[in-house]
Amino acid sequence: MTARQLLRNGIAATFAAAALAIGSPALAQDAAPQFACNAPADLVRIDHPLKRFARRIAGGQAIKIVAIGSSSTSGAGASSPAMNYPSRLEAELKALFPRVDIKVLNRGIGGETTVEMLARFDRDVFAEQPDLVVWQVGSNSVLRDISLTEASARLREGLQRLRAADSDVILMNPQYAPKVINKHDAYGMVDLIDLAAKQANVDLFQRFAVMRYWRLTEEIPFSVFVSPDELHMNDWSYGCIAKLLAGAIHEAAGRSTVTATAHGRQ
Repeated sequence: MTARQLLRNGIAATFAAAALAIGSPALAQDAAPQFACNAPADLVRIDHPLKRFARRIAGGQAIKIVAIGSSSTSGAGASSPAMNYPSRLEAELKALFPRVDIKVLNRGIGGETTVEMLARFDRDVFAEQPDLVVWQVGSNSVLRDISLTEASARLREGLQRLRAADSDVILMNPQYAPKVINKHDAYGMVDLIDLAAKQANVDLFQRFAVMRYWRLTEEIPFSVFVSPDELHMNDWSYGCIAKLLAGAIHEAAGRSTVTATAHGRQ
């Protein structure tokens, strides 16, 4: 390698380090590709087969997914609407199921708590008759110091309504970001959502644990996957969460199809 190439590489490394240090959105986004998008299988696997989703996939029927949540569903911190997680999820699922028409509707509204989401379930969720609902919940309840008792009651109400609608359901818990984890009820909310999912027999996508893995195990700086506001995600993390979630959906749908086929042959 020539001296000029060494100098050029050294300059590039300096700029990458500066991006992480100052938290510049553009430079941090550019630095992010050096980190692989991954997480342990046990953190991304969803437990329950997606029966409705699988039936429609097997029949070559169109799939409609509603992503409901707050700002990390609407896409705060993304460079454009095309880079939020519902948009990226649609793209990832279309790549995994190329012969099926798949649509992911973004029904995220920034700042909302569980109560406010419940108030628009009829209009923004049930009216669409979705095959799958991904409900991102909990972050704003933590940020607003809403009691876990109240949050639990509203969460259970929402899950009962979703289950009654005969859609597949995936809960998504809060993001592992400085402004969330510094709140005293952050881990309590994660545990509450985990318990509610188990009791309602619905799937849980462990976003909190995945992002915690990035930071504590992979030692990825927060500035790579969290916006400078220390709360919202960015293009890299939205894209990675969408990729991991799409993979989990693909695996669960395949598991359900195999089970249904086996039962049909008995």
